[in-house]
Amino acid sequence: MTQDPYHDKPLVLGSHTFQSRLIVGTGKYSTFDMMKDCLEASSAEVITVAVRRERLIDADGRNILDYIDLNRYTILPNTAGCFDAAEAVRVARLGREILEGLGNPGSNWVKLEVLGDKKTLLPDPVATLDATRELVADGFEVLVYTTDDPMTAQRLKDAGATSVMPAGSPIGSGQGILNPNNIRICLEYLKDGDPDYPVIVDAGVGQSSDVSGAMELGVDGVLLNTGIAGATDPLRMAVAMKLACQAGRFSHLAGRIPKKLYATASSPETGVIGS
Repeated sequence: MTQDPYHDKPLVLGSHTFQSRLIVGTGKYSTFDMMKDCLEASSAEVITVAVRRERLIDADGRNILDYIDLNRYTILPNTAGCFDAAEAVRVARLGREILEGLGNPGSNWVKLEVLGDKKTLLPDPVATLDATRELVADGFEVLVYTTDDPMTAQRLKDAGATSVMPAGSPIGSGQGILNPNNIRICLEYLKDGDPDYPVIVDAGVGQSSDVSGAMELGVDGVLLNTGIAGATDPLRMAVAMKLACQAGRFSHLAGRIPKKLYATASSPETGVIGS
């Protein structure tokens, strides 16, 4: 029986199952209508929404949730803008309450961000670990944003995180995957004895090659926002990110050829004319 080259197992994140491995944010778009079109073009099934009130409601009093098809997307509420564990836990619970009221299946999980400072937007590892433990104890499935430090990643998994999400580079920086070797080590540690544990690169993606490169490392998905929202043509970039995620995933599954110092002929060297 011929193998279907398009076959892939679904992405499983706790109690949720998806076909798309691209998760897209909803911030920084020029208009809510542009956001809506880009979400559709990306083919994402999961979208992140910052649930602090000042981020849900814009200056004109419009609610971002009014522009999102809640029957189509699973909302992943995030704690963006939180700088201590207690605040992040409060915002996570607010997100759960909002989504329960809306009947969206994303009410039982959270994308946890506990940032260290406003300049780097890098996570505070101690506060992140504390918040993870508290939210897990409160019944949340926690997808946790962290640095690419393998030790921290392992501690977060041990604390009960549903998924560890190491940063490719700082949030919104567009620098791509700065340290692929650290991502590889995170994958080795997190998947040791647990190959299906989901690891998702979160933050720093600037272009489609960053997405495909991350997926070729063997991560299970990519979460991005600014790479689409900040592009000159966000709608076209949304399509590019979708295709790059698919291409990188299949490239990883296919298995690349080993790198060699010298050339290797792609055509046979025996039986040629004149031999």
